[in-house]
Formats: sequence, C-alpha cells, structure tokens
Amino acid sequence: MNADSAKPHLGHAHAIDLLARMIRIRRFEDKCAELYTQEKIRGFLHLYDGEEAVAVGVIPLLDADDRIVGTYREHGHALVRGVPMATVMAEMFGKAEGCSGGRGGSMHLFSSDANFYGGNAIVGGGLPLAVGLALADRLRGEARVTACFFGEGAVAEGEFHESLNLAALWQLPVLFVCENNRYAMGTALERSESEVDIHAKAASYAIRSEAVDGMDVIAMEGAARRALDFIRKSGRPSFLECRTYRFRAHSMFDAQLYRDKAEVEAWRKDGPIERFQRWLEDNGLIRNDDLARIEGEVAAEIAAAVDFAEGGALEPLANLQRHVVSPERPSPPSPQPSTAQTVETTYREAVRAGIVEALQRDDRVFLMGEDVGRYGGCYAVSKGLLDQFGPERIRDTPLSESGFTGAGIGAAVAGMRPIVELMTVNFSMLALDQILNTAATLRHMSNGQFGVPLVIRMATGAGRQLAAQHSHSLEGWYAHIPGIRVLAPATLEDARGMLWTALQDPDPVLIFENVMLYNRSGTLAANAGPVDIDCAAVRRAGEDISLVTYGGSLHKTLEAAEQLAREGISAEVIDLRTLRPLDDATLLASVARTHRMLVIDEGWRSGSIAAEIGMRIAEAGFFELDAPLGRVCSEEVPVPYPRHLEDASLPQTPKIVAAVRAMLGRS
Repeated sequence: MNADSAKPHLGHAHAIDLLARMIRIRRFEDKCAELYTQEKIRGFLHLYDGEEAVAVGVIPLLDADDRIVGTYREHGHALVRGVPMATVMAEMFGKAEGCSGGRGGSMHLFSSDANFYGGNAIVGGGLPLAVGLALADRLRGEARVTACFFGEGAVAEGEFHESLNLAALWQLPVLFVCENNRYAMGTALERSESEVDIHAKAASYAIRSEAVDGMDVIAMEGAARRALDFIRKSGRPSFLECRTYRFRAHSMFDAQLYRDKAEVEAWRKDGPIERFQRWLEDNGLIRNDDLARIEGEVAAEIAAAVDFAEGGALEPLANLQRHVVSPERPSPPSPQPSTAQTVETTYREAVRAGIVEALQRDDRVFLMGEDVGRYGGCYAVSKGLLDQFGPERIRDTPLSESGFTGAGIGAAVAGMRPIVELMTVNFSMLALDQILNTAATLRHMSNGQFGVPLVIRMATGAGRQLAAQHSHSLEGWYAHIPGIRVLAPATLEDARGMLWTALQDPDPVLIFENVMLYNRSGTLAANAGPVDIDCAAVRRAGEDISLVTYGGSLHKTLEAAEQLAREGISAEVIDLRTLRPLDDATLLASVARTHRMLVIDEGWRSGSIAAEIGMRIAEAGFFELDAPLGRVCSEEVPVPYPRHLEDASLPQTPKIVAAVRAMLGRS
C-alpha cells in the first residue's frame, strides 16, 4: 500500500469496477442455483447473494502475497480474489479441471496460485488456520496479511475465541472479517448470543475492532483500508464486523421456515448492488451502456464457464487414492555406522535430544504447546529448551488445544515445521476437529496444492493412577484416519530418531509417547540418528508364536517372551512402531514363520488396532495359521484409580503368558 492507501478513492472507473465485481458474483450465484435445480451441482450449495459488498470491499485491497481463508460460502471470495470462474464452476461440477481437482466441491475451493487457502465446511474451522498462516509469516519476518472470512455463527465456537486470543497475544497480522448475515443456518443471532455486538467481543481481546455496514460497498472499502493500514503499520490483528444479509437460504436444502418472505424482500430492495447502482445513477456516474456492457460481459463469462465445466472430465477411478498423502516422501534414513561409544540416558532425555537436534538443524522447526516453555513440559521433556532457544521457538500456548493445534497446521501449510505438543492424549480430543477435518484432509481437498508437514506429540497410556480422564490409549482411533501417519516409539532409539524422520515427512505425523516409558533408562549409541518410520521391527526372533505389540506394551511383551523361553516356547516379538500405515509385510512374514499370532494392545478390545491387525492377517495370511488369532487388550472399563484395579484393567506380562499358553494348549 502507498502512503495514502487508507483513504478512499472513488473515480468513475473504480465505481464501475466495484459494481461490476458485485454483479459478477450475483449472476454467478444465480446460475449456480439454476444448475443445482438441474442436478448438475450437488451436495451442499451455500450462495453469497446479498453479501457481495463484503468480498468486493475487502479482497481487492489485499496484495498478491497476502493470504485468504474463506468459509463454506466462499464463491464470492474466490471470484474476487482472481480464481478463474471456469475452474470454480468446474469444481462445482466435480470435474478434474476444477480449482480443487473436483475433490472439494462448493465448500472447498482452493488455489495456491491465488494464495487462496480454501473454504472450510466446519463453522469457525478456518480461524486457527489463518492464525497459523500469520504466525509463519511473523516468524519469518514476511510482511503479509492473512484475511480470514467467517459468519456470525462461528462466534459461538470455541475456535473463534481461541483464535482471537492467540492473534492478539502473539501480535499476528490477521484481518478477521465477520460476515454477520444475522442467521447461523436457521437461528437468528438474537436467539443464540447474549451479546449481539460482535465487534465488541473482538475488542474484549484487545483487538482493533470496527462495525461496518456490510451492504454498503464504499463503507466496506473504507473500513477495510483502515484495518489493513493498521495491520501493515503495527503488525497486529484487526477485526471487521460486516453487518450484511443473505438473500437466499442457508443452503439449497434449506426451506427457510425461520424467516418470512417480507423480511427477505425488504432487505433485497436495499441490497448492496441495488443501493450502489441507485447512488451511481443519482450522481450521474453510470450510463445505461455501462450497465449493459457489464451484464453482457458477465453473461458471456458465465456461459463460457458452464461450457468449460460441462466439457470437463471426471477423475478416473484409478485416481481414487491420489492426494490422500504426498506421492513424494523422503527416502528412509541410511543406517548409522555402528559405534562402540554409548551414553546412559532415559526415554525422556532421548525425546528431548531429538527435539534439540531438530531445532538446531532446521530454522523452520519450533515447539509449541501448553507449558512447554517456562514449566519445561508436563513430563519435563522440554526442560531447559526455553533458555536455549528462546520464546519464539519454544512457544508457550494458552489452554486452547484446538486453537494452537490449528495454528500449527496453518504454520505448516505456510512452510514451517512445527512440533505441536498436546499435554496428554485426552486433551487431543479438544483438537480432534483440527486434526481430522483440516490436517488429514487439506491435501486431498485441495487436490495436492497444500500439504501439512506437521508433527503432533502427545503422552498416552495408563499406569500412573491418574484415573479415567488421564489414562486413555487412543492411538488406535487416530490410526483409523486416512491422511495422517501415526507413530508409537517404544525404544530409546525410536524416541530420539523418529522425530527427525517425521519432520521430513510432507504429511501430518502424530507421535504417541507412552507415559510409562519416560523414566525408562538404558544405553543409546552416542551417534544415534534418524530412524525409519515405515517399518515394524522384529525385537526378538522366535519360531512358535508371533507376539505383536507397540509402545508401552513392548517391554511387557519382551518380558513375557523371556518367561516363555524358560518354558520352552520360542516367541517372536514384533514392535509395530508405526500404526498407520501398518507394515503388513513384516506381520505376514512373521506369521509365515510361526503360524500363530497374539496381538497385545493397550487400547480397548472393541474397535481396537488389534482387531484391525487380526482382520488383515485373516484376509492375507489365513492359510498360514495353525491356531485362531488371539489378542490381549485393556478391559472394557474406564481406567480405574486404585492401583490394583488399574493394573487389572491393562495388558500385563502374566496375561500375555497365559494367553500364549492357551493358544499352544499348555494352560
């Protein structure tokens, strides 16, 4: 922006351009509604009629390098940003030529060329992403703005409050644009919020905030200029509450029984296009031929876009699996040369050493999470790192798991390599929306335009008498989700080396560290380095039965194998290490040697990772089996507090031994 860019400039050409941009959106949405009734566009279709002044007043003021995060009602945002109308329409048709390759549809328009980071079908889900994009720019010292659009319904979501707090706390260059169209689906604002003055909510977070008439494109442009001027000068966030109205239903499925037609018609008569066109006519700033030219050009562009979409190709079925994960993954790390020099260490210290190495090797890496800085981490993993690397790279966060996890996702999309620490797996449930709906899906929905090279670490498991709410083993849940990689390091080598390999991965990686391992000690090669995260490991060779496990249960299983050996039973122990994707080849090779398999899993039996492994062996290795598959899982109860009950609820060495004896007919 130049020195006087915060002032409005309304010459004839600019006035005509504003009107043309709004008409272009309106006519495009009219055509989409028509095509929906013809069943050429399917799914949810959320139209932008009535809100055109917001996009037109804000987006043209952004620089090409600035970023935009939209909502599920983002057609207008994409069109004004410069995403070609033909590719937007093709996306609506689900065609391969669409701006998201047909994988996103109406609610998920993406364009890396336009720095358009997509619509988001989750109400408020884009807010943390925008914070993370801005965080990446701030950490790199890049002078960009991230504009984030959302509806007033998002104000009730926790992610709204978490994101505003983080943006204000960390002084991030985010322009929050609330498109207050008065109805969150079918619920009027007055029926859902005790305080309906939304910009006052933003002001309560010490964010510069302004309410503006969202039906007046000139007022919108003026407010946007002031907000952007403030952001570019201060580096801090700004908030616009744009008071507007949607003329059409929430989506094309909506019968609109919550408001009457008279209300809608009253707003239509004073809509942004109608109001601005009257003003131009009253002031002699538009001629009939101007309007005819605009309408003609828009009609021709829409017709060409429809032809392009109708002539587009459907993605071949053979490409179904494309863009779930990146096709380009780094080569497995080379084995470290053997060394006689070892160090005595603990699992906790090995994890810390891996973090330190990552921070030293790559300036893009930073650690953030609850109490990772001054406190040193709930399990003391990050103790001392704040003094070593400073608060920018060892970043304490508020207790806002969804907010800071989503910010980590955004920073990763923007090219950083965040390590997000969730204090415990139980708290990860509060961030599940961001993990499942954003991190795991962004590559697929954007047709590979955006990846999420993020690592999320969390403590998991039971055994410390923390009772039901702090003792879960939910890694099997996460292993159910396509688009992410799930690791469970059980050894000192893996605790140290998996992190560096994970940080090279182009897709999100979740690392589950069992709480019972942190104090475990042993020797580690002094030159220990990155390890492979693709393969399971045979921790003990055997001939009579395969014992398959991971994480905190590995050492119990090894103890069981040792006890069984004294009874003349040779048990092979497989450490899964990676729960998604599972290393089927190693499992099948093991059962081909032993012809029996027992899976030990600290998760609950129903729907467990053990059940998944058993089914895979049954599908691909059934004729190698000499006995039914078995499993030892946690009992189907919330983990109890009393020590004796907690122990009884978990897989223990005696249970493993007893299960093996039964399978071999020696009980």
